[in-house]
Amino acid sequence: MQDNLHSIGRRIIELQIEHRDLDYLVDKLMEEDNYDELQLRRLKKRRLKIKDAITLLQLQQAPDTPA
Repeated sequence: MQDNLHSIGRRIIELQIEHRDLDYLVDKLMEEDNYDELQLRRLKKRRLKIKDAITLLQLQQAPDTPA
């Protein structure tokens, strides 16, 4: 159980780094005069999928609390 939570935490960190890298790429791409709109949409879509994955992992990591 503890190992599973540790690996989830590690995966969250990896995804957060990837999300931050995509933020940087999106910003740099938008600074260009003639940026590729398709590439920008793909980067943003990937960034959103990563954000969703982070959220799901964080929910798995959080202990269940009674309602």
